[in-house]
Amino acid sequence: METVMQTSTANRVRSVRPVGTRAVLAELDGLQDVLALQDMLYKSPLPGQVDVLAAAETVMVVGESAAATRAIGARLLALELTTPEVADSGLVVIDTVYDGDDLDDVAELTGLSVDGVVAAHTGQIWTVAFAGFAPGFGYMVGENEALTVPRRSSPRTAVPAGSVALGGQYSAVYPRRSPGGWQLIGRTGARMWDLDRAQPALVRPGDRVQYRAVREVLTTGASVAREPETEHHPESGLRIINAGAQSLIQDLGRRGFGPLGVSAAGALDRASLRRSNRLVGNVSSAAGIETVNGGLTVEAIGDQVIAVTGAPTTLTIESPSWFDDDGEVQPGAKRTVPMAAPFALLDHEVLTLGAPESGFRNYVAIRGGVDVPEVLGSRSADTMSGIGPAPLVSGQELPGGEATVSTAVGSPELQPDFPVGGVTVLDVVPGPRADWFDQEALDSLCDQEWLVTPQSNRVGMRLDGTPLKRTRDGELPSEGTMAGALQIPPAGLPVLFLADHPITGGYPVIGVVRDEHLDRAAQVPIGGRIRFRLVHDSPDFTKTLTKTPEK
Repeated sequence: METVMQTSTANRVRSVRPVGTRAVLAELDGLQDVLALQDMLYKSPLPGQVDVLAAAETVMVVGESAAATRAIGARLLALELTTPEVADSGLVVIDTVYDGDDLDDVAELTGLSVDGVVAAHTGQIWTVAFAGFAPGFGYMVGENEALTVPRRSSPRTAVPAGSVALGGQYSAVYPRRSPGGWQLIGRTGARMWDLDRAQPALVRPGDRVQYRAVREVLTTGASVAREPETEHHPESGLRIINAGAQSLIQDLGRRGFGPLGVSAAGALDRASLRRSNRLVGNVSSAAGIETVNGGLTVEAIGDQVIAVTGAPTTLTIESPSWFDDDGEVQPGAKRTVPMAAPFALLDHEVLTLGAPESGFRNYVAIRGGVDVPEVLGSRSADTMSGIGPAPLVSGQELPGGEATVSTAVGSPELQPDFPVGGVTVLDVVPGPRADWFDQEALDSLCDQEWLVTPQSNRVGMRLDGTPLKRTRDGELPSEGTMAGALQIPPAGLPVLFLADHPITGGYPVIGVVRDEHLDRAAQVPIGGRIRFRLVHDSPDFTKTLTKTPEK
């Protein structure tokens, strides 16, 4: 069902599993080996390495291409792990009030008194092993296992920001309000994530941390107070008249911030964003508007060149109303313009996107791109972490930028076909944890049509159908994951991760949608149907290792 190459030499990567065609998962013998490999890859990146996501017992390495990923897998197996040098980076002290809702339960689970739990938590040095779940959330491992406790059987729907918690062998601080299943023992005012700092994360992998008991929470590391921004009206750009159901600023995303718990985000249908930018003469990565299910209405501020791609829909332009010789207001003229072709939107003209005839998402490009501030090198909105620009609202004005690559606009282009009331077929390769399932489950994954439920969003598509059964019980330690991963929670219904997914996950991944088919997935509407087609084009590390990798 999958290609797994193993080695038996001590202080080496134990095995490498493909995660689709663009990433590999290195399995190691323990946390110390995870830290060693993570340190080596940070200091000496492998050719083609894009991102490194360390977790409890694994390190996932994302490659820039399928070929680079195959080479990375072979090199990982050949590496001899060396103990990382301990840098004297100081000690991060986190002041904590120990009054958590689960403090008594933790005392009972550990056989300690409440005071004993506090003493055990504050009396040891914790090391940040890896990041995940949310930006600023660091999985910290202690010097002993006195506070190893299970997660809650029923996760909370909302854990307050600043909650200090225990889960398994780890301690962590929730950087923002979010769902969570860890045991809450206290709270802190430390700002775990602050984009106004040079290093947004208060703690990073490898940092040493000590908790200190205090009676009162004081907010530390607060951002410098800013003067209120004066309202600014751009001389050229777009004004949002109606934002539709959900309209976001997106470019091609931010890469390389996995160790901070930050996903790539970016346009879900990357091909459509690139096409719209190409049509107006922009660089392919220029920021545009991603909108779903029609309804977006924008007004030109100054004369603009626009292109709309993605789901086929009617594009209507209305010119401003005017006064006739009798002083009567006359409605402006209306016209329609084609999809996937550049057109002029003159000053005060209004463009409206109709409901899609098929598909789900549209991309609106303005010549020069949308000029909003970059966050971690990207203008993309990340709906899970809250990083990047907020969803668009009526009345908002978007300035045009200068992200052009040509003095001319492009020629009209053909768009891909979108299924109308049919089934979207997505190619999927066996995942890194396909061995948690038998052939019957893999056949069931591909033999049925899966319904996209209303609970789906940019984080992931929740699918409904006949549940898949695991062949293994128990929990899978958190490990790196990526867009396209098909996670199978205990209920057996798949979740297809999309661009805003968490960078680590604890459910087995049965398969991974091929990277080039994620654009198709982005255009499947709520209520649409998906069928998976199994293909076997994961990296074959057995063949790769017939030659000794270069050192």
